[in-house]
Amino acid sequence: MTVRIAALVFAVLSFNAVAQAPATPPPPVPPDVSPLYVVTYIEVRPNAREEGASLVKAYRDASRSAKGNLRAVAVQRMRPGQFVVVSAWQNKAAWDAAGEGMKTQREKLHGMRNAPSDDRFHNALTVGPMDLPSTKGAVYGVTHVDVIPPQKDNAIVALKALGEANRAAGGNVRYDVVQQTNRPNHFTVVEMWRSRADHEANSMSAHQREFRDKLAQMTGALYDERLYEILE
Repeated sequence: MTVRIAALVFAVLSFNAVAQAPATPPPPVPPDVSPLYVVTYIEVRPNAREEGASLVKAYRDASRSAKGNLRAVAVQRMRPGQFVVVSAWQNKAAWDAAGEGMKTQREKLHGMRNAPSDDRFHNALTVGPMDLPSTKGAVYGVTHVDVIPPQKDNAIVALKALGEANRAAGGNVRYDVVQQTNRPNHFTVVEMWRSRADHEANSMSAHQREFRDKLAQMTGALYDERLYEILE
């Protein structure tokens, strides 16, 4: 009994030591990634939705006017207080240099946060043109795709095929798949459809189901698809 108790205590202490160990920071973003795609998730308190939306739009506009910015669009989720800013930059140096111009908006958004802002840096995997088509009533989808590291290359093949099929689908306006620079087994899918009906029709397509079947064999987390509307 004494040996069993000692073993249990050792196991608990070992678990606590691991749990309390500082997390290893992710590797830095390579300076030569061009274009660099940045997906910024923002969540403010539900009762600050309107003020938050104004600040997000100001942040988007500051991004667009910054030197080295190639594109910036802001969308809001149907759930109050959740936004995403999807931007493209010439490189990491351009993003860093623009930081001062966006500092005020970021500080104000931080003050009304429900959760910290989350910047994710990506390189292009399969993307459309850089221009920003405007379609009234369009639905945006932003999906985080996480696969286990040994399946990274298989996921790349499947995501490229999905991108080509969806860009050719009826009602699609744009479809981009980008890959995180510091976690190459993590990807972000940014899609735009003319209407909710077009998005739902595509979700039932053979190529979408085929992709989901393949992903089920390699996924490292739930398929996190979220729908948004454009923030004008």
